[in-house]
Amino acid sequence: MRRRGLDFRRPVRKRFPNVVWWTVCGILVLVLIVVLSREGQIESKPTISRKPYRRDRIMEGVTVTDEMLSSNSVTRQLTDQISLAKAFVVIAKESNNLQFAWELSAQIRNSQALLSNAATRRTPLTVGESETAIRDMALLLYQAQQLHYDSATMLMRLRAKIQTLEEQMSSANEKSSKYGQIAAEEVPKSLYCLGVRLTTEWFGNANLQKKHRERKQMDAKLKDNSMYHFCIFSDNILASSVVVNSTALNSKNPDKIVFHLVTDEINYAAMKAWFTVNSFQGVTVEVQKFEDFKWLNASYVPVLKQLQDSETQSYYFSGHNDDGRTPIKFRNPKYLSMLNHLRFYIPEVYPALKKVVFLDDDIVVQKDLSGLFSIDLNGNVNGAVETCMETFHRYHKYLNYSHPLIRTHFDPDACGWAFGMNVFDLVEWRKRNVTGIYHYWQERNVDRTLWKLGTLPPGLLTFYGLTEALDPSWHVLGLGYTNVDPQLIEKGAVLHFNGNSKPWLKIGIEKFKPLWEKYVDYSHPLLQQCNFH
Repeated sequence: MRRRGLDFRRPVRKRFPNVVWWTVCGILVLVLIVVLSREGQIESKPTISRKPYRRDRIMEGVTVTDEMLSSNSVTRQLTDQISLAKAFVVIAKESNNLQFAWELSAQIRNSQALLSNAATRRTPLTVGESETAIRDMALLLYQAQQLHYDSATMLMRLRAKIQTLEEQMSSANEKSSKYGQIAAEEVPKSLYCLGVRLTTEWFGNANLQKKHRERKQMDAKLKDNSMYHFCIFSDNILASSVVVNSTALNSKNPDKIVFHLVTDEINYAAMKAWFTVNSFQGVTVEVQKFEDFKWLNASYVPVLKQLQDSETQSYYFSGHNDDGRTPIKFRNPKYLSMLNHLRFYIPEVYPALKKVVFLDDDIVVQKDLSGLFSIDLNGNVNGAVETCMETFHRYHKYLNYSHPLIRTHFDPDACGWAFGMNVFDLVEWRKRNVTGIYHYWQERNVDRTLWKLGTLPPGLLTFYGLTEALDPSWHVLGLGYTNVDPQLIEKGAVLHFNGNSKPWLKIGIEKFKPLWEKYVDYSHPLLQQCNFH
């Protein structure tokens, strides 16, 4: 291609004006940025001004002044010295260095006096007036470090002290539990006196025996399933009397109530005498002794068979075969008492009955219980109030889940329930052979590896899947060991004094005793003779 001639070439554009133009634009942009940044600073000032207000809100309610927040605060320095000195006072006393502890205490009082004066006059401490106190305290703190009262030593000593206190607390708790258990098992002199006097009265009064026989022969209510049948298994005369009396006084139809009371040979005469002499609003009371039950023998009852075992006898009665490793409450022979285990044989004890309400002797009734007999158990055997509001009342609390038999058959989080007020459908009981289930588990616990204590664990196993939950107001527990909400007590139909602090004992909880004592007639001649009050 041929090039154009010089005259015909395009003229070259001058670039200088373009450079100037871009320079001017850049300056304008920079000016705009500066202006905008200044406006942002002005707008952000209100936010910055809120910071002191936020700090004031944080410090609200705390005795902290602006002077103390300063990095050169004399007040804060004195306060820190006092805190450290107080810790050294404790260590010095434990080391038996009483002179040094006294010097520290004196200097602490001196520094506190300075702080108090400054607070009173509402002006901060000056360096001049606090210099001597700070220097003197610093010298004492340095001396404490020389005596090895440093942080490491303090921690080591405090840990040792905590360990000692924990051991003392554990020992005190063990003693308290042991003595509390002994006190709970004690038979009060007045109760023992009542039993002796009633037994004497029974065997010395022919008319009393005749009256009892006549009443027993005439009573057709004992097997009448249209009546309200209650059963108690107890050797405590007064406690059983309170159960019967409170039920009668709060019943709408006391003449329809039948109490079936089973006791032992020792208390049999006294029980018969008491319930023959006294009437309870027309309530029928039957008294039996379990020694008369011919079917109750070692070949049928696992508990009686276990009592014949020498190892079991040693465990419950000698207390010397495990060096005291087992708590005393687990070794209480009452847990082998037939009165305690008779609740698992109710259909055998009352073969003619279809429905029974079981009551412990440490309860008091304060509402009509006839409604219990119309509750539909939905094919279940046991109607009971559940106690799993807290985690420690679930199955894993009572049973040994390290044992494969327990682990494979029962949910550890299954809800526990309470003995003491239970509705039993005896027709379903017999149909499902519930007593046989109880025997199965009792025989497998000869070595006490499935559970340790009482009748509730075997009850949980026996009635697993056979229990209908009742309204909690039917049965209020805890009056024998803990604090119970007054509203629950007011609404409760049955109040249960479960625990060691029974209301007839001196160790009973004082504020709950009146709930039980109002059903005791302290004007009764026999009670007065035995110093009941």
